[in-house]
Amino acid sequence: MGSVDASETTVTGWAARDATGHLSPYRYTLRKTGPEDVVLKVKYCGICHTDVHQVKNDLGASKYPMVPGHEVVGEVVEVGPEVSKFRAGDVVGVGVIVGCCRDCRPCKANVEQYCNKKIWSYNDVYTDGKPTQGGFASAMVVDQKFVVKIPAGLAPEQAAPLLCAGVTVYSPLKHFGLMTPGLRGGILGLGGVGHMGVKVAKSMGHRVTVISSSNKKRAEAMDDLGADAYLVSSDTDQMAAAADSLDYIIDTVPAKHPLEPYLALLKMDGKLVLMGVIAEPLSFVSPMVMLGRKTITGSFIGSMDETEEVLQFCVDKGLTSQIEVVKMDYVNQAFERLERNDVRYRFVVDVGGSNIEDAACTCL
Repeated sequence: MGSVDASETTVTGWAARDATGHLSPYRYTLRKTGPEDVVLKVKYCGICHTDVHQVKNDLGASKYPMVPGHEVVGEVVEVGPEVSKFRAGDVVGVGVIVGCCRDCRPCKANVEQYCNKKIWSYNDVYTDGKPTQGGFASAMVVDQKFVVKIPAGLAPEQAAPLLCAGVTVYSPLKHFGLMTPGLRGGILGLGGVGHMGVKVAKSMGHRVTVISSSNKKRAEAMDDLGADAYLVSSDTDQMAAAADSLDYIIDTVPAKHPLEPYLALLKMDGKLVLMGVIAEPLSFVSPMVMLGRKTITGSFIGSMDETEEVLQFCVDKGLTSQIEVVKMDYVNQAFERLERNDVRYRFVVDVGGSNIEDAACTCL
């Protein structure tokens, strides 16, 4: 990528140009490499449901052109002179955020994902005024604070979903003291985050119930992922029989849905942890939480420390994410299938093997 100087590097990414969300090749310049920056050649990038929200402006704040992707694994090709944690050749990961203020309470507590001035890995503006662009690109420049090493024993394509989906379920279990073996947990929604929720919770020694709206995913939940029980939320008899049985529920559903049926499943002091990005208000009647001292709370990805922890946790426990690897020229079809929940359970784009520079030459 060249030496660290004032030059800028032109790269190719696949960008959405408007709210149709259609991605196509797009050339742009990386920001200048700073003293604490790491330049990485992107190898793989997972596709998260949030990417769909962003490219289609579902949250009303999208800026175009937008190169999405925040589950990025790549190889370090250059480092700034003050970088101490990484060197050329390291396999590293980059997640949802690439900057923070470093002075606020969350930053000083090393939970920088809650910084009000955090900088998103794409659809944001960096401190130098340049727009941030994500991992559906040939390369990225990222401050070393927001880069993690991928540990030995973890394949790079397997690591990609852990940088968002994996840490997203690990963080609340750790923060809320829900890592004790023997707990009874519910996973609501069996997608990219939900399937990792089952795997992580099972590895912590929990008895895990998958909650879904139909019987369609029963076999995969029980047989493939090893869930202990399966609960159909539309079956009132099943739901009534399971009342007051769970210590927590990880709610991964990214669309508006009622909360009261799931609050009824919680024991006294149980926690319903919201993780789906939903642009509409959710509602419940207050006695549902008051009469069991139950908690409705939320959690957002995880800290950089927790990201390193979950990667090592997965190595130690032998956990992998279940993925479908696709090339960049399939990314639009992958987005469409993700919207239909037609993936088991995470798409990962083989960016490094997709020859996106050549694709740009033919597609532009």
